[in-house]
Amino acid sequence: MVSISLFDSHTIKSKVVEKMTNKDTQSKLKAIDLFAGIGGIRQGFNNAFKDKIEFVFSSEIDPHAQKTYALNYGEIPCGDITKINAEDIPQHDIILAGFPCQAFSIAGYRKGFEDTRGTLFFDVARIAKYHRPKLLFLENVKGFVGHDEGRTFEVVKNTLEELGYRVFYKLLNSKDFNIPQNRERIYIVAFLDDINTFEFPNTIHSIITIQDLLEEDVDESFYYNDKPLFEKLKGEITSQETIYQWRRQYVRENKNNLCPTLTANMGTGGHNVPLVKDRKGIRKLTPQECIRFQGFNQTFKFPSDLARSHQYKQAGNSVTVNVIEAIAKNIYNVL
Repeated sequence: MVSISLFDSHTIKSKVVEKMTNKDTQSKLKAIDLFAGIGGIRQGFNNAFKDKIEFVFSSEIDPHAQKTYALNYGEIPCGDITKINAEDIPQHDIILAGFPCQAFSIAGYRKGFEDTRGTLFFDVARIAKYHRPKLLFLENVKGFVGHDEGRTFEVVKNTLEELGYRVFYKLLNSKDFNIPQNRERIYIVAFLDDINTFEFPNTIHSIITIQDLLEEDVDESFYYNDKPLFEKLKGEITSQETIYQWRRQYVRENKNNLCPTLTANMGTGGHNVPLVKDRKGIRKLTPQECIRFQGFNQTFKFPSDLARSHQYKQAGNSVTVNVIEAIAKNIYNVL
């Protein structure tokens, strides 16, 4: 019988620990975050997958959004994805992409991969074609489904199927996932393997109200009390129970007690500016409140030197984390 020295026993134990550590690392699904914005889709998947997901690459072209992303996730995203070769991106299992909707040139009506050239979706497709990840998760505005009489969406769907993916999609509203914001978006889930069924999440009974997400002590600079517009607003904005909208020339009351869809241009002062009345007067929502209406938690931060207009833009361009998390939980169960 061969005896084992203390040194040998320690070595064996070390090898066992190393093997277990490597196995744990390998069990994590690797993900990339394209058109990452401020990381809303990433946050939703982090919440759902917890320690079973690892992000190995991110890309975002807006330098201001890059700073916010870096502050919250500890990495600066790469820039323009159209200038990054697919082979230079680490191997991964999941692609997350809230890609912008552009007009597709489908003059040839091939309705496949070639029809996406010149669009940002093409970059998602070329990366998927090279790396063959298990899952693609895509998000876009409600109007994307009907764009160009449905032909744009059909090109995207056909392209994914051409690449070997089974495609599932559904229109969901943030208000149905315990966030009081009326925000409809299309969500696309595409699996590479022989997964023939996927169920999108059921709606969640909402208990969070507008008032739950408003800040207690807001800086005077957000108020209209001493501004010329106040005389017009004070006769229209009378309730503290809802959110109003300034629509360039008039005030619109949201009687459903929901925040209207937050937009990228709400910080520029002209269109769809969300307004509330509190004990101090009439004011805009703060950028931090807008982030709350997108489902981000209290730890999310904007860089201290980031202009308010960029903060509003980033909040309006983002996704609702609650919706992403609910879908991601169902994806996790499948994977």
